[in-house]
Amino acid sequence: MRGLITASLFASLALSAAEPQRIISTAPSITEILYALGLGNRVAGVTQYCRYPVEAQSKPKIGSFLEPDFERILALKPDLVIVIKNPVQVAEKLRNLGVRAEEVNQDSISDILISITTIGRLTGRNAAAQKLAGSLRAQLDDVRRGAAQHQRRTALFLVGRSPGTLQGMVGAGPRTFVDELIAIAGGINVLKDSPIQYPRVSIEQVLASDPEVILDMGDFAHHEGKPLESADRLHTLWGKYPRLRAVRNKEVRQISSEVFIRPGPRMAEAARQLSALLHADRSK
Repeated sequence: MRGLITASLFASLALSAAEPQRIISTAPSITEILYALGLGNRVAGVTQYCRYPVEAQSKPKIGSFLEPDFERILALKPDLVIVIKNPVQVAEKLRNLGVRAEEVNQDSISDILISITTIGRLTGRNAAAQKLAGSLRAQLDDVRRGAAQHQRRTALFLVGRSPGTLQGMVGAGPRTFVDELIAIAGGINVLKDSPIQYPRVSIEQVLASDPEVILDMGDFAHHEGKPLESADRLHTLWGKYPRLRAVRNKEVRQISSEVFIRPGPRMAEAARQLSALLHADRSK
């Protein structure tokens, strides 16, 4: 019996040792998943845009998603780097440097849920990952059922634009998790037929599609942590186009939270907020 206990103990220790202890995240969504799985103490580095949870802000920085600092990554001696699939082949470059790098895809909601379970498998948090993915599915289903009680509404979701202007607008198009969240929340994305996932949007296109609701995340400077422009400024910008239904009916909504553009554990919260924004004052 003592021998069996000893063997079991050694097996447990070996399994623990095999699990990565120094993990580097190359995207905010990956950081959020790692913390949601209880792996915050193993996170050795994050990007400069990883601001949630607050604890992540004190972690060493390794650059950005598309421009990671490879020297910094090597200096942090990771035993696992998790990368979102991208066109600049970050994972391949890391592997060529002798670093274990694993890729996940987060384009769609299905991809995001798979990425959660994949990260759970890679880090020894299988049960927690399965529980998290199941909870997110259930919450999204709840939002879908609630939104079905309302008439669907056309919406434009802008992820960013040039500072202080309606030039350089970029919207959320098809084959993105934002597009799926809009549908779950009871909306119809006016960019659903775009050939590009995140297309440039001109004011002429907005006028032509005339969405019932405009969801505006503000200028791209806000994404970098700079202050959000005032609500008065937002209304002044859109107020130049009174023929738009969203302007006329006061349904240009300012979006200030990163929760809408983080494909991870907070996407159910994003869906709930989208539903509230799309159907504000319509349940009365």
